Amino acid sequence: MKGIILAAGKGTRLYPMTKPACKPLLPIYDKPMLYYPLSVLQQADIREVLIIVPPDDKEQFERLLGNGSHLGMKISYKEQFIQRGIADAFIVGEEFIGNDSVCLVLGDNLFYGAGLKDCLEKAQQNKTGATIFGCYVDDPRAFGVVEFDDNGKAISIEEKPVHPKSNYIVPGLYFYDNRVVEIAKQLKPSARGELEITAVNNAYLELDELNVVTLGKEFVWLDAGTEDSLLQAARVIQNLQRTTGNYVACIEEDAYKNGWISDREYQQLGRALEKTRYGK
Repeated sequence: MKGIILAAGKGTRLYPMTKPACKPLLPIYDKPMLYYPLSVLQQADIREVLIIVPPDDKEQFERLLGNGSHLGMKISYKEQFIQRGIADAFIVGEEFIGNDSVCLVLGDNLFYGAGLKDCLEKAQQNKTGATIFGCYVDDPRAFGVVEFDDNGKAISIEEKPVHPKSNYIVPGLYFYDNRVVEIAKQLKPSARGELEITAVNNAYLELDELNVVTLGKEFVWLDAGTEDSLLQAARVIQNLQRTTGNYVACIEEDAYKNGWISDREYQQLGRALEKTRYGK
């Protein structure tokens, strides 16, 4: 399975913060926002990653992560010249995906939980159909909302409904088999002119091949798309790291735990950052 991080948003809602640097490169507490979705892919045991970036910003991303070899990974980049919605990532990344299945994670979404790695590995091992996640929120109207039948099976997904049929929303993390490329290419733009990821999920739902995994309250999901949610995310990460003693989204540690880099390589990466708490 291959991984895609959709990090092509300029973040105009965050101006003037995002004038000098696009949103996925902004810090969330002690590390760039981009580290959080990359860590999710690492925990899913995905080593080959495409990062879809805004036009003219490719160099900044390369300066941050290079080709990924220091993490035992293969990271490449592709510019998205026209933002046409989340599902466009599969069209932009068609050549990268090839004949493989793919996991897509949004560049401004953060996930954390003790059982997250197990959930991700199970989703990664599901080679047929699609696996998405359901997160409980108090006000789901701004998201794609999942409706379940009495047996807990997903029966519909509605984008930004005025009257939501449940409190479970679909966060920006999706696992698909290879058919997703053709499904995305057949989509028509929605009323807001985008290729909607909800339309992709509904296509798999119609095939009866959509698996929805609900995440319990022990999981943390954050969408850092506004100035308030950016600040909230930083505070949550600060609190998690202080209270648990574990670093959230330490990509070097994730690579080491996966066995992708050696003891010596891991120590060298730490020494390069030894003046920081992160490096220590």
